[in-house]
Amino acid sequence: MSLRGGDPEEIGGYPLEARLGSGGMGTVFLARTASGRPVAIKLIHQQFADDEEFRIRFRQEIAAARRVSGAFTAAVIDADPEAEHPWMATAFIEGHTLAQRIAKQGPIGGSELRTLAIGLTEALRDIHRAGVVHRDLKPSNVVLSPEGPRVIDFGISRAADQQTLTMTGRVIGTPPFMSPEQLQAPRGVGPRSDVFSLGTLLVYAATGQGPFDADSPYMTAYQVVHEPPSLGAVPDALRSVVEPCLSKDAEERPSADELLVRLRDLPADLGGPAGAGGGCPTRETDTQHHLSADDTPSPGAPEPGPVRSEGHPQTGTLIGRQLRRRWRPVLAAAVAVAAIAGGAALMRTGSSDEPGGNGGNVAATGSAALPAKFDPWQKQVLGGRADIPDEMRCLAHDDAVFCGGGGVVATRLRASDGSRVWTAKSPGVPVQGMHMVGATEDTVLGYRFAAEDAPDDPNTEVVAIDADKGKELWSVPSGAQSTAVTGRTQDAVVVGSTVVTVDASNTRFEARRAHTGEVDWRQPFPAGTQCAPVPSGSRLYAMCAPTAEVNASEVRHSTLRLVDLASGKLGSPIALKGPAQPVGTSGNSLVLLHRDERRLESVGYDGVLRVDRDSHNVTYARLPKTYPGTPGLADGRVFVSGQTGLVTAFDPATGRKEWDRQTGVEGVSGPVRGNGDGALYFSSASGRVVALPARGGAPLWRTDPRADGLAGESNASPRVAVAGRMVVVTAAKNAVFAFDATKPPKSG
Repeated sequence: MSLRGGDPEEIGGYPLEARLGSGGMGTVFLARTASGRPVAIKLIHQQFADDEEFRIRFRQEIAAARRVSGAFTAAVIDADPEAEHPWMATAFIEGHTLAQRIAKQGPIGGSELRTLAIGLTEALRDIHRAGVVHRDLKPSNVVLSPEGPRVIDFGISRAADQQTLTMTGRVIGTPPFMSPEQLQAPRGVGPRSDVFSLGTLLVYAATGQGPFDADSPYMTAYQVVHEPPSLGAVPDALRSVVEPCLSKDAEERPSADELLVRLRDLPADLGGPAGAGGGCPTRETDTQHHLSADDTPSPGAPEPGPVRSEGHPQTGTLIGRQLRRRWRPVLAAAVAVAAIAGGAALMRTGSSDEPGGNGGNVAATGSAALPAKFDPWQKQVLGGRADIPDEMRCLAHDDAVFCGGGGVVATRLRASDGSRVWTAKSPGVPVQGMHMVGATEDTVLGYRFAAEDAPDDPNTEVVAIDADKGKELWSVPSGAQSTAVTGRTQDAVVVGSTVVTVDASNTRFEARRAHTGEVDWRQPFPAGTQCAPVPSGSRLYAMCAPTAEVNASEVRHSTLRLVDLASGKLGSPIALKGPAQPVGTSGNSLVLLHRDERRLESVGYDGVLRVDRDSHNVTYARLPKTYPGTPGLADGRVFVSGQTGLVTAFDPATGRKEWDRQTGVEGVSGPVRGNGDGALYFSSASGRVVALPARGGAPLWRTDPRADGLAGESNASPRVAVAGRMVVVTAAKNAVFAFDATKPPKSG
């Protein structure tokens, strides 16, 4: 890739020849030494150069890379972490990553597999002998050079005898390849955590599947900690060596030296590759060098470009999965991808960006005032399970802030100071991505999950609570099929004063009056289909897909049907183009994004569909390319927020890209429209908020983190609610805070 306008001509005295790739954290260039030796130079983006915490981490990466420079890693040639734009130059290594190799050609077998296993173990031995723990050994950090495998990217490594630098809001590790102790107590990981990761990587190389793969990264993390590995497809000889590496107890795993001895005793030919996880078509054809352009590893969608961070083909997307899975207590420290756009339509107060107010968890009032006696505040809402990594969603209305999610069915806080009025707790393990159902003028609706010691209780219930008194009014068992159909976690919605749910058997819609629970109608799904509710302003659609496609996790022929809110009668089917995900309402059209199912590593969107709410005509516009990230709609535009903080805006009518901006906030979700200030708010699980002008341009302001949250998160629903000048934000561990939009918290 040639240099672009604005790229420097040289860095540190090294003339640049080409741009190798760019990510959210930096850009990698090909350069030459005075003797003509090729080197790769990582140049950190300016916004991170101004972050002292990031500079500390970059210094540690340089130090770690220098300590381990050897035959199996990339040697550090030069570096200047104190430069205005920090940079590091290392030997250029040409070759595909292991992730690219598996995606293009399928699993590895025979003598090639044995050679790979020995080469990686030798690399790990040298890394550990240098006193370094890598902490992110995964397929995208292994380059298959002509001379053998090379381990790259020491961005989150540490010296074995040093404390881990706590990076608030940064991702530390990649769930499918993390050890149990890394998920539970990341500050205490040692060299044998890398051995566990190496074991998972070798299983992946041999089968194309990870040993703990599940339908979501949350469940993958649970499997890592609690369940035995799936090794049935691993060649017997290799299995006998790999299995001890995957022990839950770090002390029972072999060291890299011990593992190397066992691998050398294996037969020269381990047999043909096992499994069927590889061989899938891919558009990744670029060679990979030894430096990652984005040195913050991401378990989900990377930014577009020739140098890509790698998720896992089986866990990088929750789209198309048949059923959602539950969180587990161990996930309090897990880093994983969030479920798709949780919640449902809330109290509507004039926003036109349905369904559900950009994911169903935000609301804006028309008043420009602040609540009486308002002071900025921050609270933590205690849920039913102290060991669950809750993250709530809120809506603001008059003098109240209603929130729900995780171990909380719903809570009411005073808008003026955040003090608690009432809280209804959920006793069970929450379903990922399900936060609040919604609210009317007098009723708040949330989800309750059954306790593990109450197997006779419904797994999931929709619960109605009196908004003033906090008293439970009624409850009804709820289905769990919407994610497979729409890509959104939305089995119940509020439209006006009516609550529409999916019954527990996933066979019909049920409509009730929000406050009394009185049933207005029941409507079976069309024969041979599964359906989910999709609100669009004052209207409601049923989005349905063939049951066979849902069961096969390959939804291709979904349809929309208008729902008569008085009778429940379904209108004629409106055929949609390919797999589509509703994102909101623009003007008189329901807007959906077309998912690019060819992508293996993450959810990506390559087109926009619009359904006219009067004529029901469907129009389709292709996006310039596939954009991975979190979708949303506000101010008449479609947005996709990349995990590294890049926000891109599109015209929903033409698919034309209008602008993109690097926010510097990882894992942002949104947008949520401000009230009269022309701003769009985006926020991360760490509680960082960035305000962008709706028409593009530089960020208006951004805040510092408020919680130790999950950065790199993909497809999370918006975490911001706006009421007049008050901005309410939720973050990890049930943190909720509010501030005056005209006086945002100062960064730094």
